[in-house]
Amino acid sequence: LAISTSVINALGMGGSVTFVLILSNFFISVLRNWIPSKIRIASYIVIIAGFVTVVDMVLQAYIPSLAASLGLFIPLIVVNCIILARAESFASKNKPLPSVLDGLAMGLGFTVALVIISAIRELLGSGTLLGFPVLPDSYSPAVLVVSPVGGFLILGALIALVQWFRARKNKKED
Repeated sequence: LAISTSVINALGMGGSVTFVLILSNFFISVLRNWIPSKIRIASYIVIIAGFVTVVDMVLQAYIPSLAASLGLFIPLIVVNCIILARAESFASKNKPLPSVLDGLAMGLGFTVALVIISAIRELLGSGTLLGFPVLPDSYSPAVLVVSPVGGFLILGALIALVQWFRARKNKKED
């Protein structure tokens, strides 16, 4: 959430997480029968860390501006709960193709959620989308929205909105 102040950052982080999820799920699934249960979590972290290192190096080499924007948050992908949870709960128990598809689906879902949050934050906090001005010059940016706490406020508002829609839908079905 901290770097989700622009859609470009969200797409970069989402793409990075998706790449790591797909490849780590694949390798963990392939190696699941050879990884001893006593060191499985440590092994998963080493596999994930390897792919995070690849992502970090590729971003630094080919998209240095994005690498600078994402900064320390790329290496923190290693300890992202989503990735380790998918490794433990899905990839370690399933064959490679379903594990790859799970990684793709989870990564895309993460990316979509991050892009929605960042689009709201960028629009309200800067008056831009994808760096292009959208709101008139007279618009006074909501600085709180682009602060770190703003990410949590937007996430909370979106969760409340989804819950409200679900409650309405369930009420109509009854």
